[in-house]
Amino acid sequence: MDTYKILEIKESVFENNDRQADLLRADLKKEKTFLLNLMSSPGSGKTTTVLRTIEALKDEMSIGVLEADIDSDVDANTVSKTGVKVIQLHTGGMCHLDADMTKQGLEGLGTEGVDFAILENVGNLVCPAEFDTGASKNAMILSVPEGDDKPLKYPLMFSIVDVLLINKMDSIGFFDFDLEVVKERVKKLNPNIKVIPITAKTGEGIDEWANWLRTEVKNWNEK
Repeated sequence: MDTYKILEIKESVFENNDRQADLLRADLKKEKTFLLNLMSSPGSGKTTTVLRTIEALKDEMSIGVLEADIDSDVDANTVSKTGVKVIQLHTGGMCHLDADMTKQGLEGLGTEGVDFAILENVGNLVCPAEFDTGASKNAMILSVPEGDDKPLKYPLMFSIVDVLLINKMDSIGFFDFDLEVVKERVKKLNPNIKVIPITAKTGEGIDEWANWLRTEVKNWNEK
């Protein structure tokens, strides 16, 4: 007979995080602060997309940005040049943010008067998908050079996001990437997902993305 206990800690951690996420979402709702959790692999163009998003919306709403990385402040320094509120979050080796870490980041940023907050999550297609950050909506970026097979390899990520930005469309002629195949694969995982092709570097597709955000922020504040 075994003389030790087995504790299913993973389930316990997730359940506690989900409770914390719901509480954070409720607080953000009261404050009328819309939080977008933006996820992707490293090098997909998250920061460039954040810059384009700020450019498109900064004259209409107050924006704050939380930059999450294992180390460095490169992204926060880049975003700070836009003039919006920004904070750099170091995860100390963690490959994701959970609800409590996100709450700490928002408190550090200061959400009073912030209509729209962007959480640029740690570059990773695995861990961030498992933890509810308390965000109003989840988005991810898939860049063309990564390939059209990523929905098959990382189904959870594609199943939990509200919108998929397919970035670097200007390079599609150089890679074996089928946009329609990606759409078909992600729709099987997530029938309600919104797919928006963009090229953050040039601004292609950013208008559609900004319009989606305008609608979501408005709905968040009105409900």
